[in-house]
Amino acid sequence: MAGRLMHALQYDSYGGGAAGLKHVEVPVPTPSKGEVLLKLEATSINPVDWKIQNGIFRPLLPPKFPFIPTTDVAGEVVEVGPGIKNFKRGDKVVAMLNSLTGGGFAEYGVAKESLTVPRPPEVSAAEGAGLPVAGLTAHMALTQTIGLKLDGTGKCICTCGARNIDLVKSLGADEVLDYKTPEGAALKSPSGRKYDAVLHCAAAFPWSVFEPNLSENGKVIDLTPGPRAFLTFAVKKLTFSKKQLVPLLLIPKENWVIGQNTIVCA
Repeated sequence: MAGRLMHALQYDSYGGGAAGLKHVEVPVPTPSKGEVLLKLEATSINPVDWKIQNGIFRPLLPPKFPFIPTTDVAGEVVEVGPGIKNFKRGDKVVAMLNSLTGGGFAEYGVAKESLTVPRPPEVSAAEGAGLPVAGLTAHMALTQTIGLKLDGTGKCICTCGARNIDLVKSLGADEVLDYKTPEGAALKSPSGRKYDAVLHCAAAFPWSVFEPNLSENGKVIDLTPGPRAFLTFAVKKLTFSKKQLVPLLLIPKENWVIGQNTIVCA
């Protein structure tokens, strides 16, 4: 597809949010060795995408402007680079694009074969595009950082807004807190349980809210850590506290197995 143009959304400076995105035509990328070219059908937006646009990771990300954001995509293989063994034209896939170059807000994108997986027919493009960063982060937090045994013996307590309580219960939560109520804002379990592990997905709660609700060796796994989270993590380590806050970010490995407590892509 050398020489062809495609539609894309990009920004050329920090900040601006959705209004900072510009509709442009750019060349269709060419897959190199070990890469596949995808006709994109869906992409998802992760917290890291707007953080990059806001300049939180400057000067590392983006490495240069203009920049086409997002990395988590689903689509169809339309061209393969040299050395590709596992994919061919017409294959439906889910992929994580290179975080340094982005490219998800476009008609076509290039992905490494090692960060591309087949998409089963029963998984829609939209569902598949929501899996790479969000799905792998959740999987790593539950199975590696927490060490959760997936045997159905634990209790799951969730927080959400009032309109989503029935949905969260239908997904299997044992207890649900409305975070807009006093009890929910304090994260207190209705049954008085103490938490062995907390997956913290939002930015609203400081450590002081979590600590009294944790068991003796309880952990808070912060999936959207900021500077304060890293400071708390260091203090808890230095003081040998049994209760821990663990900042968790994601780096994709070549075989989609991911390391613990590592930084850049979550």
